Amino acid sequence: MKLVYQVEEKPPFRKNLVYAFQQLLAIIAATLLVPTLVNLGTGGATEVTMSQPAALFGAGVGTLWYVFITKKRSPVFLGSSFAFISPLIGAASFGYLGIFLGAVFAGLVYVILAAIVKSVGTGWVDRLMPPVIVGPTVALIGLSLCGSAVSNLTNVSSTGYNLVAILVGLIAFLATIIASVKGSQSIRMIPFIIGVLVGYVVGSVFTIIGILTGIEYLQIIDYSALVNNFSPFTIDSIFSIPHFTITGIFENGAASLGGAAGFIQILLLFAPVALVVFAEHIADHENLSSVIGRNLIKDPGLDRTLLGDGIGTILGSLFGGCPNTTYGEAVGCVAITGDASIYTIIMTAIMCIILSFFSPFVAFVNTIPVCVVGGICIALYGFIAVSGLKMIQTVDLNDNRNLYVVSTILVLGIGGLVLDFKAVQITSIATALILGIIVNLLMNGKSQQ
Repeated sequence: MKLVYQVEEKPPFRKNLVYAFQQLLAIIAATLLVPTLVNLGTGGATEVTMSQPAALFGAGVGTLWYVFITKKRSPVFLGSSFAFISPLIGAASFGYLGIFLGAVFAGLVYVILAAIVKSVGTGWVDRLMPPVIVGPTVALIGLSLCGSAVSNLTNVSSTGYNLVAILVGLIAFLATIIASVKGSQSIRMIPFIIGVLVGYVVGSVFTIIGILTGIEYLQIIDYSALVNNFSPFTIDSIFSIPHFTITGIFENGAASLGGAAGFIQILLLFAPVALVVFAEHIADHENLSSVIGRNLIKDPGLDRTLLGDGIGTILGSLFGGCPNTTYGEAVGCVAITGDASIYTIIMTAIMCIILSFFSPFVAFVNTIPVCVVGGICIALYGFIAVSGLKMIQTVDLNDNRNLYVVSTILVLGIGGLVLDFKAVQITSIATALILGIIVNLLMNGKSQQ
């Protein structure tokens, strides 16, 4: 695709602030949701309470490290990984130290894999994952998120199915695509900001009418997070230090770890999941490569992206508790806006760090109705899916061997086949990818190009 800003180009500072804020809007909902889901999973039965602002801070720190180690050549944001939610819930019983050790184990898996790749090279990636594998896998990443976008659009995750919420979400979606396609050059660069603002304003109108008339069905925005932030009004209502993982470790010590047995149990919770996410790491970077027109597997190299992801996970978790991963939402934002500047990613990371101390911002984000998030995610996830389908254009689908490979990945992935081995759960995307590779090798004897 034609990029407005290449990776190494630096947008004007004021414009870059806006572009970075847009990237922030694209990734923030998922980044803040992970600690919330972990807290719900533990049910308050442990000493661990994961902090949304701390997760935001950790994502910023992890991303900055990733940018540094990849030599400023891979414009993607690292945020809280959903793959580690179950391990995080399990590790919470071992206290904050258990949470951090889990991220260390996950990060070390990446570091070890990076060392192996550095030693043997990346030729095997091209052989095992040609376009007939990568294309449908990248498409699957977007398609697998469709259910999340629709459930958010219908408000199912909030107050239940709501036609008003659907209307507001669709208005946000339409505002996004109109800004992206028909707006001026400057507007086309910030379609998600336009979509969120329009959706929030329309949602506020319905909510205010609902409050004045007493009709709860119209009240799709819950302002309680923002109201509670200022009740009572104190300095902490404006600025507060997030509760970092390292703070919890010092406060609670290592008593909950339970010695060597706990150490091994945490290892078994996190290390296998990191191996599974490794496959998704490759797919994400193949996707980003297709968007920016550069092979990131070769330059800066898979070893560097893995090392950046691994150390980024460890450093990020030291503050935020959540292991990090590359975000498809960030790739989608690059694809739609054409802004691949690494300086936008750097600015986004710095914003995350600064805004994690600004209480009203996190409170405001929590008031954005899920239907608006769902609306803009239709565009985000759709672009991810379509970028994968574009990769398949080079594949001969008149050849049944290729047709079976693509169909294996799409059917198993969309169908949601998960392999649950109790100690580790292989996600549907990873399962589809692995079986797609096996089918490709069986059908062809060697990978089809």
